[in-house]
Amino acid sequence: MKKDIRDISPEELKKEVAAMGEPAHRARQIFLWLNRRNAGSFSVMTDLPKGLIAKLRRKFIIGTLECAERLISKDGTEKFLWRLEDGEHVETVFIKEKRRRTLCLSTQVGCRFKCPFCASGMKGFIRDLRVSEIVNQLLLVQKLCACRMTNIVFMGMGEPLDNYDNLEKAIRVINHPDGPGIGARKITVSTCGIVPGILKLKKIGLQVGLSVSLHAVNDRVRDGLVPVNRRYPLKKLISACKEYYGETGRVVTLEYTLIKGRNDSPADAEKLAGIAKRLKAKVNLIEYSPVPGQKRLMPGIKRLALFKESLRLKGVTVTVRKSRGGDILGACGQLAGRYAEKADR
Repeated sequence: MKKDIRDISPEELKKEVAAMGEPAHRARQIFLWLNRRNAGSFSVMTDLPKGLIAKLRRKFIIGTLECAERLISKDGTEKFLWRLEDGEHVETVFIKEKRRRTLCLSTQVGCRFKCPFCASGMKGFIRDLRVSEIVNQLLLVQKLCACRMTNIVFMGMGEPLDNYDNLEKAIRVINHPDGPGIGARKITVSTCGIVPGILKLKKIGLQVGLSVSLHAVNDRVRDGLVPVNRRYPLKKLISACKEYYGETGRVVTLEYTLIKGRNDSPADAEKLAGIAKRLKAKVNLIEYSPVPGQKRLMPGIKRLALFKESLRLKGVTVTVRKSRGGDILGACGQLAGRYAEKADR
């Protein structure tokens, strides 16, 4: 079976080209065609000799994603639903903010960690996305929207650090100067708290941002909201975040979704401030995006404002991530979940 050529790293591509008996500079030409010019076939690579194109065709394919649905919100947010070659679906969200154009990428079909307030894991884990399926989300959105992204966040469907090898390869392609060329400091990886993945990510030599879905300040509550906490409790997670900051110099962001009656008390705010100050981290409060049957968990705007002010008064840098694309099922996993429900009927 032929392999998708976008699934191999730049270094692997160089080795493949050398094995074909071709000069080294051909690997750079191919990489440029694939990841900057978004070539859909080898035949469009007009600066390659026909013999090399024939060799590439014999060994590789150039895959793509099918856009099953494209929704545009009244706030300008766009959501793309991609149909994969095996019939599964994943989502990508494009967020426009003045000069900033952020793309939220998925890394898995489903998720194995089953956080109860997240739509991505409601159907469980199905499979990892390949490197090509991750990178193609970026290439295709840039083509469809006729614009270049300024920021990448791995906050879509799935847990990025649970698909670590493909995540790192995708980051290196996205950051590569001969590819999309998005700076490492403009790339953020979000995790529910996979400690071994955090410790690996700190060593890749790129100043990639780290965002941690904290959501609770003690193990008892976090065990229920973020089940992976039973494997990697807060003490280990906080230690890994401290190491990440020490190695990369990047300020860690603590994501904190306020859930009524679970994690929104004054005592929770005080403990969260203590964790943030210990890590020199910033806090991003999130307005809860309800999944079916859970609207009762929304804390309300007043409660959110009070929680934010409490953190600010304790010297913590705090922002509020406003919910975007609510009218188009903007939260990760919601649109794909709707398609999965249709398929089950």
